[in-house]
Amino acid sequence: MKHRNPVSPKKNTTPINEDIRCPEVRTIDEDGSNLGTMPPREALSIAQDKELDLVLVSDTANPPVCRILDYGKYKYQQLKSKENNRQSSKSQLKELKMRYKIEDHDYSVRVNHAKRFLKSGNPVKATVTMRGRENLHGGLAKDLLDRMAIDLEEFAQIQQSPKREGSRITMLLTPRKA
Repeated sequence: MKHRNPVSPKKNTTPINEDIRCPEVRTIDEDGSNLGTMPPREALSIAQDKELDLVLVSDTANPPVCRILDYGKYKYQQLKSKENNRQSSKSQLKELKMRYKIEDHDYSVRVNHAKRFLKSGNPVKATVTMRGRENLHGGLAKDLLDRMAIDLEEFAQIQQSPKREGSRITMLLTPRKA
């Protein structure tokens, strides 16, 4: 009885060349033209004549579809597209913190940061923190966030209007769809 190694190396998931085990395959040339249905041995000989690989692209089709192409380039493109999909779905919540007594220059810096974050597709959480007696002036903090929403109206839409959470007031802005 043979025993399998419990830690086997990662097997290639895409059958290529001699690994294709189908009675017939639909073959697509490297330029995209359909060569028709044929046995995999015949398709493999055509691929080897062109010094390329025969790659099983769709095993669910009837008959399965194989392409003649450079397997190294194919794997690289798959890896790149997977990486691009992973990066495009990432959006981080960026937070801007300030006090309601903020100076004009500091405020404009925060607005410019928010514009940059929103242009890159990230939502922005604007937070105004208050301490001690400042808690009595929650209206001023809300006014500051309303002013920021107006200044960023071109780039953002308000997902959550200014809301008090203890000693801070927060507002959530999301990028405006183009």
